[in-house]
Amino acid sequence: MLKYIDTGETAYQAVCLRSTHGARLSVHSHRRRRRGRQRLSPDRGGSTGKAEARRLRRCDSRTAGVSLTACGCRHPSFCRPQKVCLCPFLPIHPLKVSTCLYIIQHPAEESRVLRTVPLLAACLPPDKCKILVGRRFSEDRYPELAAVCRNPNTLILYPGAEATNLEEVAVKSSRPSVMIIIDGTWSQAKDIFYKNPLFRLPKQVQLKTNISSQYVIRTQPTNTCLSTLECAAVALTIMEKNNSIQETILRPLQALCSFQLQHGAQIHHSKEHLLKNGLYDKPMPKNKRKLRRMELLLNNVKI
Repeated sequence: MLKYIDTGETAYQAVCLRSTHGARLSVHSHRRRRRGRQRLSPDRGGSTGKAEARRLRRCDSRTAGVSLTACGCRHPSFCRPQKVCLCPFLPIHPLKVSTCLYIIQHPAEESRVLRTVPLLAACLPPDKCKILVGRRFSEDRYPELAAVCRNPNTLILYPGAEATNLEEVAVKSSRPSVMIIIDGTWSQAKDIFYKNPLFRLPKQVQLKTNISSQYVIRTQPTNTCLSTLECAAVALTIMEKNNSIQETILRPLQALCSFQLQHGAQIHHSKEHLLKNGLYDKPMPKNKRKLRRMELLLNNVKI
């Protein structure tokens, strides 16, 4: 017996049932657009009408002559409903900077909804913020990146015993620089840094700062760990010698966190804070290396 089941979506599902002994059940699905049914006006409450109404309610541009996406947002990478639109918190024009950022993004970070790199890219000119997604970066596949890594004016932001404080480097350098920042969790960033020989070529620098992260909707390892956007904001402020850069770049991040908290999100304290105050309610890791890291956090040892 052949039955047609209307799923209520843009598909039909044909289910073939055999009632004989030892019968097999085979399901064949195919997608078909129901164009006639989709052309419903908004006042009739059709699915397409509702979608169109949502698009019309999206955010408007604040400036004339700015190209818009289909939903009315200036930035397609984080198109959001009007009530939580981040466009009013972004600079009207991209910041004028001489430093070029290369963001090396782990693939897992690219799929996160509340990531910060799109906000950073929206604050800078396209030629000053370049994003490369991947885990392994060979010279053959990324010749441009290889040339950048061999440039004596290129810096890579990654803390460690061999890293120099960025403030010291910025004082000595007067030429436009290129900075590489790895975007991902600490374990992901460590994997990318140590397993790609190209990233050992640039001068390694770190930020000497005690500020706490304002990215409170995501758990940080320690109290002084910063998001990628915050690292870039502090680094650009130092390199460009312009304190207003940090304030401008952090503004959309503050708005993002505020919107999320207003809609049910909880403030995420750092893992260090939770451990020291006895608030860490997750099972302790069985991995000895991770367990050792937690012990170091409890004993105020920098990791």
